[in-house]
Order: sequence, then C-alpha cells, then structure tokens
Amino acid sequence: MTVVLKLGGSVVTDKETPETVDDDALDAAVEAVAEADLDRLVLVHGGGSFGHHQADKHGVSLSAGSRDAPGVWAIHDAMRRLNDEVVARLHDAGVPALPVHPLSLAARDADAALSMPLDSTATLLGEGFVPVLHGDVVAQAGAGATIISGDEVVTRLARGLDADRVGLCSTVPGVYDDAGAVIPRISSFAEVEDVLGASDATDVTGGMAEKVRALLELDSPAHIFGPDDLAAFLAGESAGTVVDGDAA
Repeated sequence: MTVVLKLGGSVVTDKETPETVDDDALDAAVEAVAEADLDRLVLVHGGGSFGHHQADKHGVSLSAGSRDAPGVWAIHDAMRRLNDEVVARLHDAGVPALPVHPLSLAARDADAALSMPLDSTATLLGEGFVPVLHGDVVAQAGAGATIISGDEVVTRLARGLDADRVGLCSTVPGVYDDAGAVIPRISSFAEVEDVLGASDATDVTGGMAEKVRALLELDSPAHIFGPDDLAAFLAGESAGTVVDGDAA
C-alpha cells in the first residue's frame, strides 16, 4: 500500500515566527510516522514560517514569478533547511528518510502546466526509503520561477504513484462548517465555498481553500485532519474530513 502524507507547514513550524520549527509538534508527528507499520510511505511538508515568509518577502507566489536568483534561492534555501530538519528527526526516530527537492525535478510551461517526473521518488520507494518532498520554487517558462505548493506536490505524487491513501495533516481536525463543526465529507467545492476563508498567517499558496480544491481533483478519497488523528490515519482509519470528488 502506498500512502502519501503531507505534514502542513502549520504543523511543523510556528507560522507566526519567521523560520521557527515547532519542536513539540514536529516530534509528535515524527513519532507517529515511526510507529506506523507502512511499507510505502511518501512524506510532503509545507513551508510554514520558512518558505511562506521568504516567498512573501520576495514577492513570489503561485502566479507571480521572479527572475531574481538570490531571491529565488532564499526561498528554496529556507525550504531546504526545513527539509533537513524534518529528515534529521526522522532519522533519529529510525525512519529511512531521504530528501527530494522539487526545484531540481519540476518545471512549468508558459501556461503554468506542471511537469514533475517521479522516477527518483518511485525508485526510492522501491528500495525501502521514505522520500520527503516539500513545497518549493520551480522554473516557469516566461515567468522565471514560481511557487509549487505542498498540496500540488501531494496531488502529483498521488496520481503518479497510484497512492492508496492520501492525507493532509493540518492544525485543525478537519474542514469546518459555518457553525464551527467538522464537515465529514466534501464532494464538490461549491458545498464549502462560502465557509472557506484565508489563513490568518502569511500563506502564499491559498490556505484551506486550495487544499480542498487540490484534493477534489484526485481519483480517490483523501483526508484532512489534525495532529490528534495522525496515528489513526496511518493505521488505515478514517480521519477528519473526507474529500471525495468522485462522490459528486
């Protein structure tokens, strides 16, 4: 079974303080991953206070590009350093993690269509490693470099690797309705368009709305859940909000 799991930037970092890891939250997530009995796991982590802070500083987003090499490097370097921290903690917990950086793999054409070969990721999986990818900057024809969100990485992995389960672990237990209750299932964006708002912290990738949009594009159900449900998701149980576009 192939599982694709994203640890949101709000889970692994303190999004209110630039370039600060949330030690307790990251350690708890790593412990859950280490204790899970999974043969094929791919991890993705968000940018949190690392990538989002630098992207906002340099004016780069999903749609706004830059040809300023030092600025593009600053965004990637922030994500690389966060990735190093995640991988190192996974190693300390006995997880055979290895980094995979989208900047070196992916590109967009002039229409922003993404190309992201997964040969190396698939081979790492086949050899028993846990690939760890992340949101990043990628070259885009006619725009210099733009952001690729962790959510977009997740959907590319889910399709390309025929994932059996997909999960996004955020700091909330699921997608809330307008009464503050977790919505059990979403089958179309129209169902939640009125209740999804932007993130309170700096986020250049669209927040919860973009998470839901990305997961609705998958062929199989996905889950949005909080850290308390991470172990349950990894154990194969239902967690948080199920996002299933095929149920529409």
